[in-house]
Amino acid sequence: MKMYAVVVNQDVEGDVEVVERDVRPLEYGEALVEVEYCGVCHTDLHVAAGDYGQKPGRVLGHEGIGKVTQIADGVKSLKVGDRVSIAWLFESCGSCEYCNSGRETLCRSVLNAGYTADGGMATHCIVTADYAVKVPDGLDPAQASSITCAGVTTYKGVKVSGVRPGQWIAVYGAGGLGNLGVQYAKKVFGAHVIAIDINEDKLAFAKEVGADIVINSAKEDAAKVIQEKTGGAHAAIVTAVSKDAFNSAVNCVRAGGRVVAIGLPPESMDLSIPRLVLDGIEVVGSLVGTRQDLAEAFQFGAEGLVVPLVQLRALDEAPAIFQEMREGKITGRMVIDMKKGCTCGQAH
Repeated sequence: MKMYAVVVNQDVEGDVEVVERDVRPLEYGEALVEVEYCGVCHTDLHVAAGDYGQKPGRVLGHEGIGKVTQIADGVKSLKVGDRVSIAWLFESCGSCEYCNSGRETLCRSVLNAGYTADGGMATHCIVTADYAVKVPDGLDPAQASSITCAGVTTYKGVKVSGVRPGQWIAVYGAGGLGNLGVQYAKKVFGAHVIAIDINEDKLAFAKEVGADIVINSAKEDAAKVIQEKTGGAHAAIVTAVSKDAFNSAVNCVRAGGRVVAIGLPPESMDLSIPRLVLDGIEVVGSLVGTRQDLAEAFQFGAEGLVVPLVQLRALDEAPAIFQEMREGKITGRMVIDMKKGCTCGQAH
């Protein structure tokens, strides 16, 4: 069987190409997924550019949604016809201290879709069956693709922040991740939400989906405004890829506040040690989410509490999408419809 896939080009300079490949036979514990949709994430851009190591020829994508068409021996968790995810957590060892304590994303031998394992930005993908999370009925599969990464990442980030109903949380970056973070914080956790960005369109959309306060940090000092209007946020999550956003987040929280780092800018952030000590500020990292986190995030989507803004594109538009992302032109989430622009000759 042949498939078409979006892969990192051989030069690893941030560009991608669509190639034809053979689908290998399944091994024990695996399932074959016919991919319906796959979202495009900023992390894909980092992998394509070699920022985390050279991965020429790697099939990208960790926001895949599709239907199981084949299962191998040893598969008990899935059956043919199930709709499942292909997420960043492609497989962990299942037996280390992290896997045994509900922190499987920190497993030291983890495999990540689209990075250390071939991912879901293809017409077909082979998955480790036990790590493919089922998509609940009632959740649009194109929207589910965004929850598979952006949704679960911000859902877990808000969880880690410890924000409680009625408290204030600042969401730095109102793009594809931050927008979902606003929705989870407001509609699932019952928090008051401040959205911070430098793009007016993204801020307008954040307001539309539930942000109580929006701040353009290019025009005013976000931390100062938050301190004046709320007395300081109880928590902040940072999805932006900017050192300034991380620094502002630390300055925007009140004493005892917690800052959750989600975005991955290349620089280091500045931390005032006296401020951290004297005000009891916590700064923690949050890496995507576990399979259980994803199942919960999917369910809130199925219930209509969280609705990702997605734009469907064709498979052969992948190189153009990566260029648009590089230029910062994308609002919401770009999702590749594997049935559009696919020339593999297979019936979908």
